[in-house]
Amino acid sequence: MLTKTKIKLNNRSNPIGLNGNGKHAADELVNLPKLDLRAFKIRVVGDSALLCNRFSEKAKQMMLDKQMKKAKQAKEAKDPAQCFTDSLYPISAGKFGFPSIAFKSAAVDACSHVDGITKVEARGAFHVLGELVEIEGQPRPHTSTVRIGMGTTDIRVRGEFPTWAANLNIRYNSNTLTPQQIINLFNVGGFAIGVGEHRPQRDGSNGMFHVE
Repeated sequence: MLTKTKIKLNNRSNPIGLNGNGKHAADELVNLPKLDLRAFKIRVVGDSALLCNRFSEKAKQMMLDKQMKKAKQAKEAKDPAQCFTDSLYPISAGKFGFPSIAFKSAAVDACSHVDGITKVEARGAFHVLGELVEIEGQPRPHTSTVRIGMGTTDIRVRGEFPTWAANLNIRYNSNTLTPQQIINLFNVGGFAIGVGEHRPQRDGSNGMFHVE
């Protein structure tokens, strides 16, 4: 289906929109293909634990202070319980989420494992609605040792959902991809890419999922 939009066509050789008689050119009608925007919902179920690592407000402030050349304060003692809390994405009392863009990124990057769909095409064809997707499950502390450069190691305490699921609200342009193609991208992305820390895309095994 086409829609008609009235626009003024100007160019460098005729920057003020004059016709050959020195008069303003009439507005022209341009046919634009109409976007066929639709929506559907999919449910993803975790196949391995989801490991969270939110960039806390404290960490953001420390980075800003460093960029502003502020004097450093003495390093505070590590509080495992606070580290656990800060790593999660709270939605409301007792409810937590995870960035929706992480799920879209998994589906888009899955194009490397699917024939016929490019990442550029997929990136503009659908969106996961909302900033955070609610995660069904109960988080628990996860402690691991990480390398932070020059042979130095650190203990990190982060939130982990051992079992989890989420409902994703998808909005898409049906002129570009079908629901079946999008669902397949999420399914492949859940196995090959994953979400969160230590996911398959980063040589880990966490954050794997499938479409139910």
